[in-house]
Amino acid sequence: MSKAKITFDPSTRQLVKRLFREGVRPYLGRVVLAVLCMVVGAGANAGYALLMDPVVNKIFTEREASYLLPLAVAVLATFAVKSICGYGEAVLLSRVGLRVIADMQTRLFSHLMRLDVSYFQANPTGRILSRLTNDIGQMRFAVSDALTGAGKDASSVLFLIGAMFYQDWELSLWTFFVFPLAILPISRLGRRMRKVTANTQEQMGLFTTYLEQSIQGIRVVKAYGMEEYEKTRVRGLIETLQDLVYRAARVRSASSPIMEFLGGIAITVVILYGGARVIEGVTTPGAFFSFITALMLAYRPLKSLASLNTNLQEGLAAAARTFAVLDVEPTIHDRPAARDLVVRDGTVRFEGVFFTYDGSRAVLDGIDLTIPGGHTVALVGPSGAGKTTLLNLLPRFFDVTDGRVEIDGQEVRDVTLASLRQRIALVSQEITLFDDTIRANIAYGRPGATDDEVIEAAHAAAAHEFIMGLPDGYDTVVGERGLNLSGGQRQRIAIARAMLKNAPILLLDEATSALDTESEHQVRAALERLMQGRTTIVIAHRLSTVTNADLIHVLDQGRLVESGPHAALVEAGGLYARLYAMQFAEDAIAPAGA
Repeated sequence: MSKAKITFDPSTRQLVKRLFREGVRPYLGRVVLAVLCMVVGAGANAGYALLMDPVVNKIFTEREASYLLPLAVAVLATFAVKSICGYGEAVLLSRVGLRVIADMQTRLFSHLMRLDVSYFQANPTGRILSRLTNDIGQMRFAVSDALTGAGKDASSVLFLIGAMFYQDWELSLWTFFVFPLAILPISRLGRRMRKVTANTQEQMGLFTTYLEQSIQGIRVVKAYGMEEYEKTRVRGLIETLQDLVYRAARVRSASSPIMEFLGGIAITVVILYGGARVIEGVTTPGAFFSFITALMLAYRPLKSLASLNTNLQEGLAAAARTFAVLDVEPTIHDRPAARDLVVRDGTVRFEGVFFTYDGSRAVLDGIDLTIPGGHTVALVGPSGAGKTTLLNLLPRFFDVTDGRVEIDGQEVRDVTLASLRQRIALVSQEITLFDDTIRANIAYGRPGATDDEVIEAAHAAAAHEFIMGLPDGYDTVVGERGLNLSGGQRQRIAIARAMLKNAPILLLDEATSALDTESEHQVRAALERLMQGRTTIVIAHRLSTVTNADLIHVLDQGRLVESGPHAALVEAGGLYARLYAMQFAEDAIAPAGA
């Protein structure tokens, strides 16, 4: 009986090498011990087959009682060695497999934290989560199957083949001719499995994304009566996944019948040819039973080796997707000679700034403006004018397509990202709170801050009073995305976080948009205290909130169209005056329409 050959295409070989190099190599010592256990266990397995020769010849044929106890002890010792080695190999490989997965998950998450904001805009959250969970989990099978199949099963087959040749080399040659026939179909099954698994994992990422969107948007789903639509959409995805998993099961199951049939042919050859040799007296019954025992023992590891290629392809498809993420390099990173940002007065300068997301349409078209240090400057304009995009260029969430962004004469691309972002505090209209305590969410602004500093920041953001009214005060868990709090409460927590950071440059993107009138008054008073002596850039759609800004820049379709203080812009009668007049009219009629 011949060992089933596993054929790998170049991409498979490269993936296996990379998986071993980056995942398994740190644990090579344990792998070597596991392989040693495999080899000893495989030798014991072959020894059991060889013991069948004296058992049959000396005990059952020649009836020599003196062999009874020694052979019984030898058989028991053989099984004991095999059991101990099997346990050692299983424990060692399990540990290695789990460590490889844990290391890969940690590495992948750390890498994701390095990637640009644009990567997360281009890839849905569900797809990224699928990489961290489903794909990494599938990789464990690649590691364990490769190590177990290439080690334990291959060693067992080699030792058992050796035992078969030792007993009857001619009969062995007659047995082997069948199994080269299995190479082509097993190889084709592996390629099919790789393709099916890749499609399955892609659909799983899409499925996770849809689930996340439906659950997070459950209020909108119910408000618009779209439950049936969502159920239909998810049902379609589930059916697609079911079909793909079924196809994978069919492909995976095909290798076993192939080996079953070929094994039946091999055993038939052994019975016919080997039985005739026993009848003719060419070989002994003991040698024949020893040979057929080795053949039967080799059947299971041979079957596993035949399945190795298809099982391995599942894990390698996941590994390919994982490595594809790891190979993405952030475009926004520190330059080789980057130095720490030194903020003196905090003057910000946008010089000839162009920016495009897709390489064609300019979102910002030649912006030139200066924000004096220690002043409050507002960016206003219609939706889509480019205000938030301009703001995002300062902490380098994106880099300019052309032009320069400077802080105190230092180009932001020439300083380290860590020092740049350490000196900028951001409060966005999209409030992000983590499923943790209020204390932890505020302290996120400055890790290591004391409880007194956290409470002081909450007082300044007009948040302390409502926090103390919660069941657990500062230890209250805010829930996923802060859903246990109102919109205004979430915003005040975010403002407290920015206040705790105490950075010299403050970015406010609709920072008071979710507050009621009383809370807005309290927070605006706190923000005014915070903005003193700091460079503050404010984005606001409600122009009444920026009338006291030192300077207002008006953007329209990615261009700077007006600049000046509130009174001068109103008097000029341009875009700002029209926007302000429209909002003033809306505010005037709001009570009547309420």
